[in-house]
Amino acid sequence: MRIYVGSDHGGFLLKSEIIKKFRNKFELLDVGCYSAMNSYDYPDIAENLCREINNDKNSFGILICGTGIGMSIAANKIKNVRCALCNDLFSAEMAKKHNNANVIALGARIIAHELAFLIIEKFIKHDFEYRHQQRIYKLHQLEISD
Repeated sequence: MRIYVGSDHGGFLLKSEIIKKFRNKFELLDVGCYSAMNSYDYPDIAENLCREINNDKNSFGILICGTGIGMSIAANKIKNVRCALCNDLFSAEMAKKHNNANVIALGARIIAHELAFLIIEKFIKHDFEYRHQQRIYKLHQLEISD
């Protein structure tokens, strides 16, 4: 399983810890940023990651910023992306089971690193429940109805 991981400067440390924690379990691809010393705009990182997800259907993404809010808003602007802000285990489970999320956003200033690891594991563990497919279809219809 390929996992794309991206952060702005506020999420850089958590992103680095996630990569260390999961690098031997999954193929992790870092889409930036590469330093906490410079300011990075979260929409740029979110766009880069989401474009990769759209080109790699057997993958998902993890976006990290200070709260996760900016990343989730930016990611959900990209067609075919369903990004869920997950700062607890239940949200991570439901994001996959009910919403078929393909990106999760985490708040580095909101949650501890250990909780972030558990959220990722919870998200990976669950599968989409296809009884919710009609709702996913309706989400896609919202993307094309302007």
